[in-house]
Amino acid sequence: MQFYLRTRDHAFTGKEFTLMMDKELQLLKTTPCPENLETYYEHETYISHTDRSKTLVEKIYQLVKRVSLKKKESWIRTFAGRNLRVLDVGAGTGSFISYLRSRGWQADGVEPNPRARNAASKKGVCLQPSLLEIPDRQYDVLTLWHVLEHFRDLDKEVDALLSRIKEDGTLFIALPNFRSYDAKVYGEYWAAYDVPRHVWHLSRTSVEKIFGRKGWKVIGVRPMLFDSFYISLLSEKYRGGKHSWMNALWTGIRSNFHGWRTGEYSSMIYVLKKA
Repeated sequence: MQFYLRTRDHAFTGKEFTLMMDKELQLLKTTPCPENLETYYEHETYISHTDRSKTLVEKIYQLVKRVSLKKKESWIRTFAGRNLRVLDVGAGTGSFISYLRSRGWQADGVEPNPRARNAASKKGVCLQPSLLEIPDRQYDVLTLWHVLEHFRDLDKEVDALLSRIKEDGTLFIALPNFRSYDAKVYGEYWAAYDVPRHVWHLSRTSVEKIFGRKGWKVIGVRPMLFDSFYISLLSEKYRGGKHSWMNALWTGIRSNFHGWRTGEYSSMIYVLKKA
């Protein structure tokens, strides 16, 4: 691996980390990866593990999350079918599982963070702390919405997940894309690096190569258009100390236009099946 970028945990601790690149895979890795990685999630404002909606940015996040639930279900219907058994890994506060069940789906979830599991339980959703706690069954659909980048041992954990998908099953992975326009604009301040919680930083090439080696093929890619605006807004704060709404809006628009031309959006959903 070779040096790519030096950045910080802008969200909470301010600690510095280095991103190293695997040129063959077009993959970045956060180094060092802390032994106590779990402690970097233990902050009351870490929004993926709470349903906080106090600040304007948090309200925007929660609104986008609610809107995206319907979109995610439609993607599953398009690529996999209807009335299937779904496993959502890294389920956070259980919103997606709750939504699917309200729509008649069979859905289970995994979430290692106890605070998030507690929030999910208030919605009537019981999440398991690890894949090992899920009954030994296979699923028609497995979803990872901005989760894969958090895995400490990427190869081992991906193998464990793939073993839970049926032979004709479908895998959905949402990931930030460090090849996007907004990533280039903000550099070390790009919020989606989110070190060290994001151990890995993937590109379209790395997804295709990593899963291709395991016999899986990308059959579809969809942009997450709202992400460019949300990530740009956070990045503006990290870079300048405040939310610059107009700059973030303009960067988000340009990033999506760049994605439309090149296929390199700020965040993307990859749909995979066995080759």
